[in-house]
Amino acid sequence: TYAAQRNAAIYHLGYSAADAHVYANRKLLDTSENGPIGYLIYTIPDGQSLINPDGTFNPNATRGYSDGTYYYTPDDWSKATFRNGLRQEYNVSVSGGNDRFNYYVSAAYLNDEGIIDNSAFDRLSTRASVEYQAKKWLKIGTNISYSFSKSKYPDLQTESGSSGNAFQVANYIAPVYPIFVRNADGSLMMNTTYNRPVYDYGDGQSTNFTRAYMSMANPASSLLYDTEEYLTDLFNGKWFVQITPIEGLSITGNVGLTIDNTRTHIISNPLYGQSASYNGQALQVAERIKGLNLQALANYRKTFFDKHTFDFLLGYESYEWNDEYTQAIGNNLYNPGSWAVNNTLNDDRRKGYGSYGAYSTRGYFGRINYDFDSKYFASFSYRRDGSSRFHPKNRWGNFYSVSAAWDIAHEAFMMSTSEWLDQLKLRASFGQQGNDGIGNNYAYLDQFTISGATEWSDGLLSYKGNPDLTWETSNAFNVGVDFSLWKGMLSGSAEFFNRQTSDMLYNKPVAPSLGYSSIPMNIGSMRNSGFEIELNYRPVTTRNITWDINYNATFVNNKILKLAPELEGELISGSRIYREGESMYQLYMVKYAGVDPATGRALYWGKDAEGNEFPTTDWSVAYNGDTASGAQANRCATGNLLPVVYGGFGTTLKVYGFDLAIACSYQLGGKIFDSGYQEMMGTGTSGEYGQTFHKDILNAWTPENPYTDVPRLDAEEAYPFFNYTTTRGLITSNYLAINNITLGYTLPSSVTKRIGIESIRVYGAADNLALWSARKGLDPRQSYTSSTTSTYTAMRCISGGVKVVF
Repeated sequence: TYAAQRNAAIYHLGYSAADAHVYANRKLLDTSENGPIGYLIYTIPDGQSLINPDGTFNPNATRGYSDGTYYYTPDDWSKATFRNGLRQEYNVSVSGGNDRFNYYVSAAYLNDEGIIDNSAFDRLSTRASVEYQAKKWLKIGTNISYSFSKSKYPDLQTESGSSGNAFQVANYIAPVYPIFVRNADGSLMMNTTYNRPVYDYGDGQSTNFTRAYMSMANPASSLLYDTEEYLTDLFNGKWFVQITPIEGLSITGNVGLTIDNTRTHIISNPLYGQSASYNGQALQVAERIKGLNLQALANYRKTFFDKHTFDFLLGYESYEWNDEYTQAIGNNLYNPGSWAVNNTLNDDRRKGYGSYGAYSTRGYFGRINYDFDSKYFASFSYRRDGSSRFHPKNRWGNFYSVSAAWDIAHEAFMMSTSEWLDQLKLRASFGQQGNDGIGNNYAYLDQFTISGATEWSDGLLSYKGNPDLTWETSNAFNVGVDFSLWKGMLSGSAEFFNRQTSDMLYNKPVAPSLGYSSIPMNIGSMRNSGFEIELNYRPVTTRNITWDINYNATFVNNKILKLAPELEGELISGSRIYREGESMYQLYMVKYAGVDPATGRALYWGKDAEGNEFPTTDWSVAYNGDTASGAQANRCATGNLLPVVYGGFGTTLKVYGFDLAIACSYQLGGKIFDSGYQEMMGTGTSGEYGQTFHKDILNAWTPENPYTDVPRLDAEEAYPFFNYTTTRGLITSNYLAINNITLGYTLPSSVTKRIGIESIRVYGAADNLALWSARKGLDPRQSYTSSTTSTYTAMRCISGGVKVVF
């Protein structure tokens, strides 16, 4: 920040180097003007500056500053915001039965404290399964489960840019700000109501200072003083009756019921943060989701002449889903710890809201399987599905699949290989699947918002429906081989796949001036094709030692085949571009051209009226063009960002009761946009005051360091380098991750059976243990296009347990 102010003074104000040094120091610490820092956190001897003229830190400055009322010193936001949470899980199950009656009962308890305050999760669940052969021709059964969970889930942790996001603030705030308010003597100031520390929100009210970055924000405080919890009763039940009137024929009726009752309680505290101005807020929500599935099946299986086996299936099913939602919200809490809305003032700001949504499908299907002598296999299936999300004229879709396989190892001419060849099966299949997921249960209808106090207003269009909308269809073709050699010592599969999706469902963005922001439509077709391989090798197999090694790899290629005719082969949506004949996994951005070694300003590739590229320091010329000079916009597609190959590998070793398992994953050959890095590579402009820098900023341009790809730091730069999305943010997405290491020991059965126990296993495990990528903090597993450090990523978890089987 000092460097940005100094450069700005030299380049824009015309100051000498000495005067620029004085100016930068004054601006750096000028709290009256809410300077770059906004806080005095160092005590500086009279007549001296925090930064020396050569840019080094003044060793005589001591950390900590008192203005007579408060004491200011930096805190570690990560340590104060995050924690090492404890996870506990307990399971018990009992099963038994006889030829006519079987049962299974289980119960489990899970407690996970989470890695931030008020993010804990508790769940108590149970399951019971019973099957009873009442008559030779009649079988009945049920499988029911119930769970109660209490989830403290501050949902702002998934919203990038939110002031309530602990990851966003802890990762991006400059490491110079206090989290806590301290008395003049340095002791923590305590809140008398909650008996908790008072937190600094950087708003000029918590203390006498104001910060520019995320003023009014302190997630460490919000996570303690605010509460957000979800209490869920989840029931799943399935019941069936199976009749076998003749040998080989079974008629089955299934009923499935899911009920999800979730209550949400949210308290925004009345003392600090955005709700303090109206003395806190309470939000109370009740939501009930019900899904009912009815299914009727008729299955007939018959073998002819000992070699020809047919399996016929006919079926019908229906699914009904509905969602009932009720919400109430009020301000001005009486009891700061109560989430009940009647704990708020009954004024014109207390509001209620309710909604109801429904959705249903119907389906008819059939299947024929054929098996000849366990060597040749064939299958054909067909289904017809209807969805309430589409207009009646487009409601139904037809889907089918065919497959065939040949187990060569069972042929007579392969008998000579029986000593080393266990299986060699060739297989091929083609199948279709329908998708109606468009995000709105009435997507074919125009939807309006109406309101009023004494009479209804005219409707305001809130959702533009599309009566021509229909099913998205995925066609999948696979051909592969499965093999096993030397009694399973080496086994695996290799498969080529080609998956083509047509009539893709998409909410196409439109100009807001139309009165709506998007319209649902079938936008085109896309193809994913590639090759998959899986290998399993067992180099050692003895009575007491077993060693297995596994590896898999997927090579994939993506191509957009066709877009809706009105798009004319191309759709641009923000920083994404979709073109016929190209991958959908590419970005659309300005090309970065490096740094001008003479001035240190960032360069971008523009395009003149004749289409020739030229470097420019004006980002808007490259992005929008320039009507005055005739320059054209020069945003370009990045090309396919997908990795060439991704997959995993691992090993399992069992030695005299000990077992060790290691699972890893990898990715090679792709690129990704590192948005987290972009956030930390700002230029020190006023809009970024108080935000942290990445260490690469130390390589920024200076007259002594003219040849670099990081532009100069300049607080007055009109087009700052990394405030905009350019190709500079692309980096390789290669990674290697250790996903799990598990070490266990199973006591000898000769010991456990003496005490009436079948087996005892003690184990320890580490999940998400390590990740190596091109840049520290970059997690390419988040998506194929961009990665951020402002939301949850995979959490490291160290656990241990005991499994006892009676």
